[in-house]
Amino acid sequence: MTPAADTASAAVPVSVPPPPFRAIADLVREHAAARPADAALRQGAHSLGWAELDALMDRVAAGLQRDGVRPQEAIAICGANSIAYAAVFLGAVRAGCAVAPLPTGSLPVQLAGMAADCGARLLFTDETAPAFDSAARRIRMDQGGLDAWLPPAGTRPTPVEVQPEWPFNIIYSSGTTGTPKGIVQPHFMRWLHVARAALFGYGTGSVTLVATSLCSNTTLVSFFPALAAGGTVVLTEGRFDAAAYLALAERVRATHAMLVPVQYQRLMACPDFDRFDLSSFHMKFCTSAPFAGALKADVLARWPGGLVEYYGMTEGGGTCILEAHLHPDKLHTVGRPAEGHDIRLIDEEGREVPAGEAGEVVGRSATMMSGYHAQPHKTREAEWHDAQGQRYIRTGDVARFDADGFLTLLDRRKDMIISGGFNIYPSDIEAVLREHPAVREAAVVGAPSAEWGESPVAFVVPAPGAGEAQALRDWANARLGKTQRLADVRYVAELPRSEIGKVLKRQLRDTCAAMPG
Repeated sequence: MTPAADTASAAVPVSVPPPPFRAIADLVREHAAARPADAALRQGAHSLGWAELDALMDRVAAGLQRDGVRPQEAIAICGANSIAYAAVFLGAVRAGCAVAPLPTGSLPVQLAGMAADCGARLLFTDETAPAFDSAARRIRMDQGGLDAWLPPAGTRPTPVEVQPEWPFNIIYSSGTTGTPKGIVQPHFMRWLHVARAALFGYGTGSVTLVATSLCSNTTLVSFFPALAAGGTVVLTEGRFDAAAYLALAERVRATHAMLVPVQYQRLMACPDFDRFDLSSFHMKFCTSAPFAGALKADVLARWPGGLVEYYGMTEGGGTCILEAHLHPDKLHTVGRPAEGHDIRLIDEEGREVPAGEAGEVVGRSATMMSGYHAQPHKTREAEWHDAQGQRYIRTGDVARFDADGFLTLLDRRKDMIISGGFNIYPSDIEAVLREHPAVREAAVVGAPSAEWGESPVAFVVPAPGAGEAQALRDWANARLGKTQRLADVRYVAELPRSEIGKVLKRQLRDTCAAMPG
């Protein structure tokens, strides 16, 4: 359906139907038969060939069947990226089980809630996982625990014919705006990610460098397509280090990478960036958080290969794609709707806004979550239906389309500050702050105000040698509109972030609420 031209909407029709559904585990089996000794997974000094990976997946799947985990039931994984983690995830998928990858950075009470919510009977962990209560049986993936749990070498599982609508994984929201919810993504959604990735050069010669957590959809939209296409996936070790990442990328001759904006920022700021040979790169990707246009331009200028930004939600719905190397004049946008994705903008009453006006982004496509696990009311809250009753996913983001159909994000609706009856977008203030050389990072939230309801407060990570925070506030306020002016600037050592780099503004708002006065 093509939306009316007088509303702020955009749809790109499907010109070529997606290829017939294939199970990702079956594709691994085919690569194992065709190139058994080639590397499928690498981490540090360890490597796993395709035949070895296929056999390990079989043993994991057989172990789950032995322990009574049936197709469509869930297991949970909580740990650092590792070859064992990847093999457990893939083995569970082969058995038709859903995987709930839990973030190690969550609080124990949150992790306990996630494990209970997904109904996991087995919980795979390592030394990085916090201690938390769970009724699930625990299996360590490290310290020989996985080897002890696995069935004997050569064990094959009872074959399972995976159905497209079955749950592939349950990803828990980062908690940036409240209690994490379990987002159920079906196999068909993952398959469409694989089909889309063929456009960006993944294949048997590709080497994908993974430096974000396997618990995140940000990672999985790159990890599974890379493997499904027969490429090698290289997992980094330990905490992200810019210089170590660049050295590894040079050494393994990486062709593809998925990184979040804060990682790009740290990489481009690395003093030795230009001495590394990154000529092997074919394509780099970014998603999960606002990606500044100036940073995109720096990546394009200094890092070989293309740059693609995805805008969307783990819940799916509408995705925009910006091929930044093809549209250097649109770096302030997140691109245009992906093929087959219908994106509308609506007001607070759920009505489509006129063309040229801003509104909340809602999207519809074949890549949509089944819903929030065991929370139908939350699923309904996340949905919007058009006049024909078609289902869309609400994003909570406020944006505007330009005349060429490119989408410019303005802010999160929940992050918007209402001061004296005026709507203030924190991103506008953050953009001004970033212009000051003393500012490395900045986040603006609304603090309670008896006079105005809310007033903008900035949390700033200062650069070395930065002056007083008060001087920065005066500098910024001289460049901001009257309603945007900052009530306070607070220096912090770092901004609170989720495991994939999203700034946790809810924590900053809690800090403001606890401030005296």
